[in-house]
Amino acid sequence: MNIGTLRYIGRRLLLTVPTLLIVAILVFMLVRLVPGDPAQVMLGDAATPEALAALRAEMGLDAPLWTQFVTWLGHVVTGDLGASIITGEAVGGLILERFAVTASIVVSAIVIATLVAVGLGLTAAAHHRRGSDSAIVALATLAMSIPSFWLGLMLILVFGVKLGWLPVVGYVSLSDGLAGVPYLVMPVLTLAIAESGALIRMMRASAIDVLGLDYITHARAKGQSEPRVLFFHVLPNAFAPTMTLVGLTLGHLLGGAAVVETVFTLPGLGRLMVDAVLSRDYPVVQGCLLFTAAVYVLVNLTTDLLYPLLDPRVRLEA
Repeated sequence: MNIGTLRYIGRRLLLTVPTLLIVAILVFMLVRLVPGDPAQVMLGDAATPEALAALRAEMGLDAPLWTQFVTWLGHVVTGDLGASIITGEAVGGLILERFAVTASIVVSAIVIATLVAVGLGLTAAAHHRRGSDSAIVALATLAMSIPSFWLGLMLILVFGVKLGWLPVVGYVSLSDGLAGVPYLVMPVLTLAIAESGALIRMMRASAIDVLGLDYITHARAKGQSEPRVLFFHVLPNAFAPTMTLVGLTLGHLLGGAAVVETVFTLPGLGRLMVDAVLSRDYPVVQGCLLFTAAVYVLVNLTTDLLYPLLDPRVRLEA
């Protein structure tokens, strides 16, 4: 790894600091704009004004906003995201525990969606303006148009209720072995179908552009078979733009696939965030949003660094 590459990586890492700081400010202010009082949620409607005031003082909610923010940010810098107002659990441990569930679903779904996109995208490009191309484009458009919550409910109805092949509710961790696999099949399939549409269209468009280049014509003139042309000449260059979209999608979903997790009652990061918003659990909401932003930035940084490996025309410049 040369000095220019190291400088590029270092500069990109430094740029994440102001990004995360701005995110932290926005997260803190937006959470405070949500109607409701955590102290009221904890003590109930029958709480006396004195009890509410005492609890607010104990949680630091009676201090000025800027004081609350500086105190919270100081703890965040040291890795302390605080404790849940509702359960008293450490927010950092709670997020990592839920993130493991989300990651197992999202990564599996993205891998499947990417493999499907590569296969169908290349096939559509190779048969451009033919029947198979139109069918694949229509299939991709349909996948993009179906709401993920409706698709999840239909899978539950068919495979869970009607056929009884898969469990409808509940979750078993993969750490318990193969017993946890049936609980992930429908959530993974839902996300894979929902995200594959855009990836297929991107792969198809990129492959069509590459197929029109001179070196593809030269490869065919040398007598190379069409499958070899597609997989050894078209795929490496056409996949780079698709990988960027994969990175964006992965970063977004790792922040919490709240809809799918709610439909399938999965204890993931998105479900944790939704529950925290409903219960006005400020530390958990703030921690989840900040963690989501950090994951998104890290995934996109990794994608940028991998891009030159697929497209030699792109170089990491300091």
